[in-house]
Amino acid sequence: QVRLVESGGGLVQAGGSLRLSCAASGLTFSSRAVGWFRQAAGEEREFVASIRWNDWNTYYGASVKGRFTISRDNAKNTVYLQMNSLKPEDTANYYCAASRRYMSNYPFASEYWGQGTQVTVSS
Repeated sequence: QVRLVESGGGLVQAGGSLRLSCAASGLTFSSRAVGWFRQAAGEEREFVASIRWNDWNTYYGASVKGRFTISRDNAKNTVYLQMNSLKPEDTANYYCAASRRYMSNYPFASEYWGQGTQVTVSS
């Protein structure tokens, strides 16, 4: 059974930082692109960042570029999202997703999703 489990969310003040983790079981991240998405209450899901499976190429959404960094540790089968200079508009439920095998990281074709972790940024 494939599971993606996000962790690291919480409440932080504007300007602060958080690091999210996405740990996988039942599949190997090393052959898949992994992405982060977010969904704020009442809004559509938004692409945040992704990292390619082979050369670790990264791609970011315009609203987070320069503030967020995606990285991966294949030995731990885990992908991270370092979020700096957080803003209240970053408040959302953050989800990680794994692509189909050997797919590029953008456009992102998700095959598996985690359950999400809530990030709340207070002003």
